[in-house]
Amino acid sequence: MSRTNWKMKMTAISKLSEKLGSGKAVVTAACMPPHGTDPAAVKKLAACFPSSLDGVVVGDHAEQAHGSALACAVLLAAEKVEPVLSLCTRDRNRVALEADVLGASALGVKTFFCMSGMHQALGGFPQAAGGYDMDSAQLTQALAKMASAGLDFSGVKLATAPALTVAVAAHPYLRPIELALAQTRKKIAAGAQILLTDPIFDLAGFEEWCKAVRGAGLDKRAAIIASVQPLTSVAQAEELRTRPGSPISDDIIKRLRSGDAAQAGVAIAAEIASKVKAMAGVRGIHIHSAGCEPLAAAVINAARLA
Repeated sequence: MSRTNWKMKMTAISKLSEKLGSGKAVVTAACMPPHGTDPAAVKKLAACFPSSLDGVVVGDHAEQAHGSALACAVLLAAEKVEPVLSLCTRDRNRVALEADVLGASALGVKTFFCMSGMHQALGGFPQAAGGYDMDSAQLTQALAKMASAGLDFSGVKLATAPALTVAVAAHPYLRPIELALAQTRKKIAAGAQILLTDPIFDLAGFEEWCKAVRGAGLDKRAAIIASVQPLTSVAQAEELRTRPGSPISDDIIKRLRSGDAAQAGVAIAAEIASKVKAMAGVRGIHIHSAGCEPLAAAVINAARLA
């Protein structure tokens, strides 16, 4: 990962923020809360991740309904796994979002990942009504103000201001590149400290975005954590390929077809991670392992990220 003496102005309130603030490279992974009520399932999830990880992003119903992300995050913390709690604005209004942030903060969660979420019509519950009271940039701004000024979402002074770090999604394959840059700049201006990218499959397209971000000086204002995704099947790759701006190539499909798809998916993710971590401006690697958590360790080992 980018080796510089530059250090971020980030308060060391967690393992993740401390390492980013010191200029060290980070490695994170992702998990999906179990669809059930047995806390032992979360312990099983926690056991999938190496102790060297700097954080695990807990999914918040991005496409399908699962268990409570907040509960899963707290249970992971009890297993000595540092959680990053996702907050999907699609499903909750600002009252519910604020309550979740305050509750999670009281229970020890320090890092929040703000996301708008895929439209419910495209997921597992098309009949569900969407919230969309705030978008991810507005939520980012509200959290930043909560941490810096101790104000709730309505501007009322809190008895105790939470210490928190704000992460957001970055979309390096959004084109034209000026639009991707404008979106990234908007989120950083709102208070984002970490940019967690979409999974990278096309290195040239990602480098084009990185170059634009560096040219605007945005890599000095927020930490770029580049995501890789271990694909597990040809069907998964083909489904992802149907989405606008998908960077999955024919070569990737061919490699998945050639043998054990999951094994090939790990190899592809590890190869991409090994190349991306050396790019200027990249501060860490994120393994997009939600739903296939055991593969995170395999990618970490293959890419020598530990």
